[in-house]
Amino acid sequence: AILSVYDKTDLLDLVQELHGAGVHLLGSRGTAKKIREAGIPIEDVYDITKAPEMLGGRVKTLHPAVHGGILACSIPSDKQDLKAQSISPISIVVCNLYPFTSTISKPSCTLADAVEEIDIGDVTLLCAAAKNHERVSVLLDPTDYRAFLQVFQQGQGDVEQVLRNRLALKVFEMTAKYDDVISGYLREQYASTPESGLVQRMVLRYGTNPHRKPAQTFMAEGELPFKVLSGSPGYINLLDAFNSYALVRELQEALNLPAAASFKHVSPAGAAAGLELDETEKQVYGVEDLKVPLTPLACAYSRTWGADRMSSFGDFIALSAPCGLATACIISREVSDGIIVPGNSPEALAVLKKKKAGKYCVLEVRLLDHFSRSCLLTLPKDTNTT
Repeated sequence: AILSVYDKTDLLDLVQELHGAGVHLLGSRGTAKKIREAGIPIEDVYDITKAPEMLGGRVKTLHPAVHGGILACSIPSDKQDLKAQSISPISIVVCNLYPFTSTISKPSCTLADAVEEIDIGDVTLLCAAAKNHERVSVLLDPTDYRAFLQVFQQGQGDVEQVLRNRLALKVFEMTAKYDDVISGYLREQYASTPESGLVQRMVLRYGTNPHRKPAQTFMAEGELPFKVLSGSPGYINLLDAFNSYALVRELQEALNLPAAASFKHVSPAGAAAGLELDETEKQVYGVEDLKVPLTPLACAYSRTWGADRMSSFGDFIALSAPCGLATACIISREVSDGIIVPGNSPEALAVLKKKKAGKYCVLEVRLLDHFSRSCLLTLPKDTNTT
């Protein structure tokens, strides 16, 4: 068994039982020191690698003598390779990681502090053991020690495959989350401003409600497919924007007419295509007094808003074509949270930016071909991730 743990909870109880069962113990420097101080015999990893720990402990288990022993399968060719290299098979790996999450949560944490806490050697140990779980038992969580020992003792050293399977799954689930936390932290540092290259991430005003902070949207690859021209979107705003814009794009493609949609809390309150309004309809929709000529897009938006004015109150608007002055003038009269469009005329943008004392949210689609790709929206830890 090889042991390399940061969290040493219940470690000595586990090691005492393994030693009592005749298991040969190997440990990284800090882990071996604690075990040795408890009077339990253990060898250092150096005793099999013949390579001392280096770089302040960042390199200690990354060696063929360790990973060959873990990754070797129970087949003749692997056994022959181990024999040729004088490597003993390793059947138990006990390992957990540096506390990256708790480190970055400290107000005083610097980028250098965070990077130093990115674990490499122990992640490699865990993944190697989990990959070869047909033969190797991997213990990541101290809460699993008791159940493992019970099975180990009942099987007189033979651990049932069902348990090895479950322990391996736990490793890959944990390392996936671990990598996600690291990439999330580095995304905050490197992917949030134009100065850092492509803008992949944006902090949102809040999540589902104003007290839900922080919230963010990001692309795992490439830049965000929209640009904020005015205001600051929240989580629900983006859900409305993404869904409503998908609807108007589909309407325009199907009907070959400009389209508009009104969404509230991810539900459509209205949608329409740009059919010309007659005089009666202009009065019904309250645009008979507009000082500029109605365009097909302005007609589409008038029909959209007029379909259910109460449901559209405080909505998020999507337009399939660039917003012109007529459409912007109609929008300026209504209570709305924001709009997503593939473009704006300068006059229209000037009108929209005046809404809500300059806080009206205007999103401009930047990458039409990529807009259907996923933007990930994440909320605080006490809420779901969408």
